[in-house]
Amino acid sequence: MRDPLAEPSDLIRSVSRALRVLESVGRAPKGLTVKQIARRCELTVATTYHLVRTLAYEGYVIRREDGTYIVGLEVADRYRELVTAFRGPPAVGETLRRAAADTGWSHYLGRFVGGQVAVTAVAEGSRSPYLEDLVPGFDEGAHATALGKCLLATLTAEQRFRYLREYGMRPFTTATLTTVEAFEADLAAGDRRGMQLELGQFRQGVACAAVLVTPDKDMERRVALACALPASEMMTSARVVRAKLLTVARAVADGIAADT
Repeated sequence: MRDPLAEPSDLIRSVSRALRVLESVGRAPKGLTVKQIARRCELTVATTYHLVRTLAYEGYVIRREDGTYIVGLEVADRYRELVTAFRGPPAVGETLRRAAADTGWSHYLGRFVGGQVAVTAVAEGSRSPYLEDLVPGFDEGAHATALGKCLLATLTAEQRFRYLREYGMRPFTTATLTTVEAFEADLAAGDRRGMQLELGQFRQGVACAAVLVTPDKDMERRVALACALPASEMMTSARVVRAKLLTVARAVADGIAADT
């Protein structure tokens, strides 16, 4: 949700409208007509027609034979560039892939992007339940994921309170923590454990654990590492998981340091 009070004085309206059009088309996998886009974006049909024509020329939307528009391939290219930039140096990606292959657990990196917790890299493991939401760029549910907890634990209590108030505490499952008090107690337990943990809070039957890779005064440079595995396996292997995560975290930290 955009904050109207934060709107810059030099906002370029045509660019803003074009992005709104692209977002509307992206949320409609079956496609939208120009009139439907105009209605959803609260624009005139004439303005929408010019914007759509421009986006189609640049490859960001595609016109189908039935007259509807869908997202174009240029969006996929920008996404791939985003994934590459988020992942960091090649050594980091290789470390994640090797860890996923060795353990069978999916591994994730995350950090603050624009003040919000986001997944920045993923290496799928053969024995981990597939979590289709946890892809690079995913920026929801920090309170329900070990990755998010690990990063939020680096904030002050007041900063966390403001974060949770702004982004909410959606109940992904019946086990999701939905109060600040419960969340703070959970983080404290994670600090004592030396690893943030969630059991079925983001997805039933799935557990995630996370450790901090790079603590830094600049919150945007803090990186966390997490892995996902069946909840039943976590219950019996927490110490093993923590040891393996810390080993991978050191390798990731070395890869990041070598690139700076």
